Amino acid sequence: MFLNRFISSLVCCLFASILLAQGPGEFQAVHFSSAHTAFPDTGRANGHLYDSVLYKAADHYSDSSVLLIIPKQLENSKTVDLVFWFHGWRNNIDTAAEYYKLTRQFIASRRDAVLVLAETAKNSPDSYGGKLEQPGMFRLLTEDVLHELKKGGYISDRAKTGNIVLAGHSGAFRVIAYILQNGQMPVLEVFLFDALYAEVDKYQNWLNQDWAHHFIHWYTNHGGGTDEVSNFMMMQLKNYSDHFMLTEEVGLKPKTIKDNYILFVHSLREHNDIINNPDNFQLLLENSFVLRPLK
Repeated sequence: MFLNRFISSLVCCLFASILLAQGPGEFQAVHFSSAHTAFPDTGRANGHLYDSVLYKAADHYSDSSVLLIIPKQLENSKTVDLVFWFHGWRNNIDTAAEYYKLTRQFIASRRDAVLVLAETAKNSPDSYGGKLEQPGMFRLLTEDVLHELKKGGYISDRAKTGNIVLAGHSGAFRVIAYILQNGQMPVLEVFLFDALYAEVDKYQNWLNQDWAHHFIHWYTNHGGGTDEVSNFMMMQLKNYSDHFMLTEEVGLKPKTIKDNYILFVHSLREHNDIINNPDNFQLLLENSFVLRPLK
């Protein structure tokens, strides 16, 4: 247990050093704990057995950390836009932010918003969203985020939640789907990276609520089924609308993102290679329908 805590502390220190190297003064990184993240949760009180390996609750389902990336030039206005990123299997919020260069991409996009990484199943092969699958839990998490931002003086004491964007990779599909269904907060955009494994009905229900909702799935043939589920969802969409577009990653232009509310981007690359190099998370943020640029 001590060794695990030591390694976790070491990772946090290394991550802080990496953040400073990416551009001191451009942003601030804030870690805090929230009672309204995915875990701990009764659904994983005894851990999770996968491939004959037990992932213990103490090591993988007890971390309630939230990481905030706050641009230095964040406008102190009446509302604050939030971009939530949820990581996939065998990751945590710090390793995902570093490996996929999420912080660098977010800051480079120059959006007037806060990037929020809330811990889910930590370093575990598990898509279960824990408490965030429960009705209203995501709303309480956003309230905790705003409280932390106000406490640090980053936003006005009277500021409210503005536009919400959900983004994630791989196993994040499930927690995002349940937030759309049960989160009790209006979500205007969803950006998935090789993450559509199931829960198509929840995504379609969200799209049906308002055709102004913006949905992008950037998928590969190496995601273990995301290509098949993407094709299924497109077939479902054809049953009542041609209100979507499929395009290849090669030659993708920002105008294509801007012109399509529902967009599927097919990539020939590997599952873990489509988020950065090139910086596709940044590309989607820059062409968001709702996020404003910094002044």
